[in-house]
Amino acid sequence: MSTTSDLAQVLFASSLQPSTDLTPERVRAAIETCHCDAEACAAYVAQEAGDHPESYVTRMRWALKAVAMAYPAGAPALRLAA
Repeated sequence: MSTTSDLAQVLFASSLQPSTDLTPERVRAAIETCHCDAEACAAYVAQEAGDHPESYVTRMRWALKAVAMAYPAGAPALRLAA
């Protein structure tokens, strides 16, 4: 089962930007069409945190809020790319 944190990492790694007019549909589409698996997304997020700590916190907060907005009932059991 995917957690909110898992989905936020996938969204963080996506091409969707905070400046985009976010809708629940856009957030879900970005997550559901991601081509990385949960481990690859987590590795990317860790790399970004190390390389760009000044922007990491802002983007991760954005990703967590966007996931909460897109999935108000909680994270669904999505199957992320293998």
